[in-house]
Amino acid sequence: MCPYTYYTVMRKSKDPRYLRHQIVLSVEQRGIKATARAFGCSRNTVRKWYRRWLKEGYNGLEALSRRPRRSPNATPASERNELVELKKKYKRLGAEAIRVLEGLSRSPRTIRKIWREEGVSSRKRRKKHKTKQNLRAVKRQWRLFQQIDEDTKYLNDIPEYYFQMMKKGLPKIQFTARDVTSGLIYLGFAEERSATNATLFARYLNRELQARGADLSQTVRQTDNGSEYISHVRAKNPSPYTIAVENVKNQIHSTIPPGAHTFQSDVETVHNIIEVEFYELEHFKDLNDFMNKAYAYLIFFNLFRPNSYKENKTPWQLAKEKQPELSKNIALIPPVYLDNLLDKELEISARGGHDVSSVPLIFTSSLL
Repeated sequence: MCPYTYYTVMRKSKDPRYLRHQIVLSVEQRGIKATARAFGCSRNTVRKWYRRWLKEGYNGLEALSRRPRRSPNATPASERNELVELKKKYKRLGAEAIRVLEGLSRSPRTIRKIWREEGVSSRKRRKKHKTKQNLRAVKRQWRLFQQIDEDTKYLNDIPEYYFQMMKKGLPKIQFTARDVTSGLIYLGFAEERSATNATLFARYLNRELQARGADLSQTVRQTDNGSEYISHVRAKNPSPYTIAVENVKNQIHSTIPPGAHTFQSDVETVHNIIEVEFYELEHFKDLNDFMNKAYAYLIFFNLFRPNSYKENKTPWQLAKEKQPELSKNIALIPPVYLDNLLDKELEISARGGHDVSSVPLIFTSSLL
């Protein structure tokens, strides 16, 4: 007699047909009732497999699919085709982001499943063997603007953007600042990566954040050890960028340890996001069109784009939770074209003035 019931063995069996084959052989020797008792199953189960054995042989002992012939909740073909076209349109953009952009009702899981079935799914990322330390719980406890990470990004290595950049005179460098705890981002653009542009961006951000009510008195502005931020690794005096940052009382400039690029993970992550969601998708007429679309993307990112890594909330929602009295203008600081800002500063300096306009000349007010 079999020490285990038929149903228990079936759940753990790698080849269920083998046990079913023993059942039908037992039927031919002992009959249906005795076999059912020996294998701990019902007579109907024994009878079912014996009949299939007589009709189809060993292949008949394979379980039939229980998938229903009709599924009333199945995604219609027209909707599946629409999801496929959206994937082709948005390229590397993920299901969650496309769902937000297009206002889709299907869950991200269903969308990804349809893409896999239709053969348009993005290539899977290789999993890392070792999970790095996750500090999201620690960063969540920080106050707003406790730490702002800044970095520069070369834009000439993005194929979809490169030829537009060369033909239409678009920016070659992006300066990015991101508040670590909320995820709010601020952008600057320039023709070259230089200490002058980094300093201009620092001064611009200081002015705009303070004008909108941000408390920078205990802020750490963290950067890597690029020459635009520290001038030189052996420099004895503070760089122009450091001086600009620390002109705000009690705000300090801090650099990461050499080679410790994970210290800048928050701003590096957003660089990849912007490349996928902005540079690979948008087409630009000229520099003015570029700046307007960059501002539209910044508004989308700060106000409307939920971040699954940060409780599935938008940066503005997280910032508002930290400071309920905060004005939404804190999330609406326009991207600045630093070359024009430099021209404006030189012009004011030549006239003997001291103040500098905080709004980039290239920016139009049509988006406000």
